[in-house]
Amino acid sequence: MNFLLMTVLVAFRVLGRHRLRSVLTMLGIIIGVGAVIAMVSIGEGAKAAVQAQIASFGTNVITILPGATTTTGVRTGHGGAVTLTISDMEELKKIPGVTDVGWARRDVTQVVHENKNWFTTINGVTTGYLVIRGWSTVSGDFFTPTDNDTAAKVVLIGNTVIENLFGPGEDPVGATIRIKNIPFKVVGTLIAKGYDTRGSDQDDVVFIPFNTAERKVMGTKFLGSIGAGFMSAESPEQMSQIVEEIKRILRQRHKLRSGQDDDFTVRNQLDIAKVQEGTSESMKLLLLAVASISLLVGGIGIMNILLVSVTERTREIGIRMAVGAKRRHILLQFLVEAVVLSTLGGLIGIGMGVAGANVASNIAGWPTIISSEILVIAFGFSALVGVFFGLYPANKASRLNPIEALRYE
Repeated sequence: MNFLLMTVLVAFRVLGRHRLRSVLTMLGIIIGVGAVIAMVSIGEGAKAAVQAQIASFGTNVITILPGATTTTGVRTGHGGAVTLTISDMEELKKIPGVTDVGWARRDVTQVVHENKNWFTTINGVTTGYLVIRGWSTVSGDFFTPTDNDTAAKVVLIGNTVIENLFGPGEDPVGATIRIKNIPFKVVGTLIAKGYDTRGSDQDDVVFIPFNTAERKVMGTKFLGSIGAGFMSAESPEQMSQIVEEIKRILRQRHKLRSGQDDDFTVRNQLDIAKVQEGTSESMKLLLLAVASISLLVGGIGIMNILLVSVTERTREIGIRMAVGAKRRHILLQFLVEAVVLSTLGGLIGIGMGVAGANVASNIAGWPTIISSEILVIAFGFSALVGVFFGLYPANKASRLNPIEALRYE
């Protein structure tokens, strides 16, 4: 133990003789470790941000969209055909594991309050939709099933709409806004959700009862058709099974023959999350690979400077061998010097990486998460670089012939 401590002290003394050279040698390790920590922190932050955005859509949500239609060879997108109805959704609610169902239709139009107006998305929804999507109110409350049954002219508004229709500090609850020149009473204001994974503002929204939208605002080709259906599952593990059951029931209800394409689309929230997280993970690995190149360069720098040191200290090595130093002592001395260089560089790099991640978060607005695990891994990897790249010069020094080393000028 005393020998190892003395070896470390000698290593610091030797490296202290050439401070500038030692700092320049550590530079590659410092940049590499700092870049790895900063990139992984940004990658983890982005992953967490995506997960938060997906969570804002609701819990265990399954979305069902009407299918496409083909007319004279031209195929429309989702919703081009009326293939989904309220009776479909009520039948799907009977599937084991389904906790709630809801449906919606949407349109974009102008809303007006006194002398202000705003162009926004109008959604005719059921109360089940609001529950599935995890919406809650800041003030007021949701409209009721009775409001939907009677096609009441009541409305819930999002934060972006509030900012553009009402003054600072003004309470919208109880106020009247006009949608397509029809007066609606504001019964609640919605909690802010921010942007979704596609960059759309979830707060730029107005909710009215589905029957009100169908009969008084948007109109319909026939009563009971819906723009999209929404379902929630009891647990994530049940979602795949429920999706298969949805497809079976809808194909049966829509009388689709074997081999005929579905006239609907089912989207699983977990599948969307996997795609988003996979993209984030791929980007993180790419950034990590690029940053790791600096560690490789730093390791090569350590090996190069130790080879120079072996040449400069050949007579010293010869003298130490002549007075009884064994080969393992010489090997350990140079190996410790390499590890000291790399670990010092790793510690400084950790500080720079943490600072860089915080700067990126504060200035660029990028979300970052700095985990203790990545700090430990980065430090351990920097020490490993020192051992790996220091082994060859240390081995070379330990194999010197003592007589030839003493004669070296």
